[in-house]
Amino acid sequence: MKYGVVYHTGFFGIEPEQVTAVARHAEECGFESFFTTEHIALYPGVKLGLTPIAPDTPIADPLEVLSFVAAVTERLLLGTSVLLLPFHQPVVLAKRLATIDQLSRGRMRLFGIGVGALAKEAEAAGVDFHTRGRRADEAIDVLRLLWAGDADGVSYDGEFYSFTDLCSYPKPYQASTLPIHVGGSSPAAARRAGLRGDGYFPGGGVTDEQRTAQVALMRETARAAGRDGDALEYTRWGNIAMTVDDVAGLAAEGVDRLIVSPASADLAEQKKQLSDFAEAHGLRQA
Repeated sequence: MKYGVVYHTGFFGIEPEQVTAVARHAEECGFESFFTTEHIALYPGVKLGLTPIAPDTPIADPLEVLSFVAAVTERLLLGTSVLLLPFHQPVVLAKRLATIDQLSRGRMRLFGIGVGALAKEAEAAGVDFHTRGRRADEAIDVLRLLWAGDADGVSYDGEFYSFTDLCSYPKPYQASTLPIHVGGSSPAAARRAGLRGDGYFPGGGVTDEQRTAQVALMRETARAAGRDGDALEYTRWGNIAMTVDDVAGLAAEGVDRLIVSPASADLAEQKKQLSDFAEAHGLRQA
């Protein structure tokens, strides 16, 4: 099992000293990865799932946070859980992600994407909410095409994105592409992961039975498309209080990576919780 830490800027704040302290401590404790989340805009009355959230919640830009974290760590893989892909222009995004990967020497390797669930957020981004899934599919194809392209350029002609003979440099660090993990809580997300992703990160709001069915759908969809369904990673949300037996149960279900978050906004308590979790689950201590 691989373990990651998600830092919710909306809950913990965006104090630079705290962000860097948590990231460094996670690395020292032996966590594999560090994740951040995204919402580009909120509004009065907004709910994330069933939970109301204040419209002035400071959810920071995830890629800016990861760049900041990359500069003060050496081993942590960098992840998004998730970046709302339809709200980003993929030609611009390809360069941003490859730049972080270069500067971090190949650590921008847990790029998680979602399509968003808030219609007003899509409207704010200038995106038709009902097209967001198709936009995400095209954006994934565009990202991979640009990363793999050479100095002769690549071309694309889709429903939402179109260009001719484009070159995108820098490339990912010593790689032809970056892994893309598809997040979501729907069969459509599971199929997207099977067709285009390197893994699946089921969201909330689903039962254990639905989640199991979606992971199976991901693998079946991949095999039907001629891909290795068993090679796709399965990432899940966890809880900082999970026991070894809890984790063993998830491992038996095929979970490859567990993402946990401190349950406190206090830095000292955050560090203690991460240390306790690392010790309980046998993570490498620096």
